[in-house]
Amino acid sequence: MANPLPVTADLAADHGLTETEYARIVELTGREPTLTELGIWSAMWNEHCSYKSSKKWLRTLPTQGPSVIQGPGENAGVVDIGDGLAVVFKMESHNHPSFIEPYQGAATGVGGILRDVFTMGARPVAAMNALRFGAPDHPKTRHLVDGVVAGIAGYGNSFGVPTVGGEVNFHPRYNGNILVNAFAAGIARSDAIFYSKAEGVGLPVVYLGAKTGRDGVGGATMASAEFGDDVDAKRPTVQVGDPFTEKCLLEACLELMDAGAVIAIQDMGAAGLTCSAVEMGAKGGLGIELNLDLVPVREEAMSAYEMMLSESQERMLMVLRPDGEDTAKAIFEKWGLDFAVIGRTTDDQRFRILHGGDEVANLPIRDLGDEAPEYDRPYVVANPQAQLEPHDVEDTTDANADLLRLLGSPDLCSRRWVFEQYDSLIQANTLQVPGGDAGVVRICDADGNDTGKALAFAVDVTPRYCEADPFEGGKQAVAEVYRNLTAVGAEPLAATDNLNFGNPERAEIMGQLVRAIEGIGEACQALSMPIVSGNVSLYNETNGRAIPPTPAIGGVGLIPDHSTLCTIGGAQAGDAVFLIGSAGTHLGQSAWLRQCAGREDGPPPPVDLLMEKARGDFVRAAIRSGYATACHDLSDGGLAVALAELCMACGLGARLELESDFAHAALFGEDQARYLMTVPGEWADMFAANAEGSGVSFTRLGTIGGDTLTIGPHVSISVSELRQAHEAWFPTFMSRPGAG
Repeated sequence: MANPLPVTADLAADHGLTETEYARIVELTGREPTLTELGIWSAMWNEHCSYKSSKKWLRTLPTQGPSVIQGPGENAGVVDIGDGLAVVFKMESHNHPSFIEPYQGAATGVGGILRDVFTMGARPVAAMNALRFGAPDHPKTRHLVDGVVAGIAGYGNSFGVPTVGGEVNFHPRYNGNILVNAFAAGIARSDAIFYSKAEGVGLPVVYLGAKTGRDGVGGATMASAEFGDDVDAKRPTVQVGDPFTEKCLLEACLELMDAGAVIAIQDMGAAGLTCSAVEMGAKGGLGIELNLDLVPVREEAMSAYEMMLSESQERMLMVLRPDGEDTAKAIFEKWGLDFAVIGRTTDDQRFRILHGGDEVANLPIRDLGDEAPEYDRPYVVANPQAQLEPHDVEDTTDANADLLRLLGSPDLCSRRWVFEQYDSLIQANTLQVPGGDAGVVRICDADGNDTGKALAFAVDVTPRYCEADPFEGGKQAVAEVYRNLTAVGAEPLAATDNLNFGNPERAEIMGQLVRAIEGIGEACQALSMPIVSGNVSLYNETNGRAIPPTPAIGGVGLIPDHSTLCTIGGAQAGDAVFLIGSAGTHLGQSAWLRQCAGREDGPPPPVDLLMEKARGDFVRAAIRSGYATACHDLSDGGLAVALAELCMACGLGARLELESDFAHAALFGEDQARYLMTVPGEWADMFAANAEGSGVSFTRLGTIGGDTLTIGPHVSISVSELRQAHEAWFPTFMSRPGAG
């Protein structure tokens, strides 16, 4: 095999491989690799595809449960939801591409996660996203916000999936490395899940979907490296998406699956043809032979290296039953998509690539994955922050001003400017749009009939908590997802994670990753929310400056009867307002401390998982028994912000009393395991008795009514003034000169 370009250790280093890794590659190959082979090795062994820095710790996460059909290791996780149906879901990052080219980076992130779901045989029913941007006054931030939101909307709306929730936050540490985490969920028959394991020798390997181009070549390798000053030079590694082609691909794949022609299927995502073919063959203990001369292309004179590493979108690879080839071809041609038999399965466990009549690669297929490095990287755990008591922080002198400042701050203001660009109602099954605690969609059977059930979705993480204490921050991310699902009456089923961190070769960053995973694992175990899928995104830093640790958690819950759905906006005049949980005491790392006191210190609030479970069980039971007219969890901004959000959602004021020696802690403390619930006045005493009998701490704060939020003796602000402060920031920010 002739090499068009000599392969050296320096060239291997340019592909992100260390000297030791390259030496091992030469040993496994049995010779110096060709350029195409080097590209294949580098794609399979980079951080993005091999998880070489995190595998050891990911294995510690709980991944099994009574409803889990498929855990990590496939395109997406699968969980049984009864009635012969399953929910299929995953979250994945597209951080680096979105910083380089925000519209296409975000759009193809949505496209990729949707393919992960329908590759398993599920029709997508919901999408979410978790977005992190730099400081609002940074010169790039408005451009990035505008492009990312437009990209998500442009792809998701055109494809036809409702976006039902998400997060948007800002911090200067994301100035050089934003985060775009995309979540998707679909519904499939639980007895018709499709996997990527190839089976059978001599069967056709079929290329499906759009044509291959040079867009995205080297994208997976780029995603496994930190940024420097040459970031704009990486623009060619960003893919270009076409949501209308993806919609056709969805329909063609589901039709083909129904026809019974599919043995194995794999989305061409990171590393394109390379990763999809290797994973299918290796999982089945087979070899794969591909002839690149048969691959549909949209550019001339593409090299084998470019074709194997292209990340052109809307493409699938399948192993078909021999008698299903004609059926498959007819289906894909009907949908206007390319269909090409480009190879076959073999029995020799080799990965062979032919191009221009030459064999340009011949590698041991299992070694490409099984022999990928696995590092036990050294790590250090940072010293905990000094305890911060309420009396250590000067008490607020103007609670009204502080509440308005928080509601109008970049992290707590209304995200209406963002979510109104997303189609949240398409498919006509959305029961709760963005702006509440969780997005909710009804579950329909294969014939489109309402089953009476619904799925709830939420995504959460508080990076400032994770930076101060990664263990507690990891626990809190899971706990907040649990509360958000509980607040709409859903039983939390399972979770997916998206672990965004800096360079794991730095011991302090690796320490953040290890401790966060340990916290996530402990919380998932205690709250019966196994991790069934996910993604690790490392090297999120620029010129040695890392992002805050951001282990985003996406959760899915089941509402057995969606007529009992509870929302933040259902309170009625005369309802009693209850705080479930304790009074606020914890100001460390709080939004109030940062926005109003100008400090970012102290430990995050501790998470008592037994308390989270007990209070969550009580809240769900109360909702399903019909007690609650509204429910909302407490998080950023504490009690005062949660009360303001509830009043704005229902359009009514509230007359409440709150006695405390430390008003700032009572109003704005971010103690965990807390909810607001409103209950019809005539049922309030019974509700209180049930809470007391369940051993759940609570406080009856007052009554819904009027047009002013009064928290005596501290706060008195009209709901209209609250709403004006809450709604103003995003439109004002995005309309400034230079936006977009």
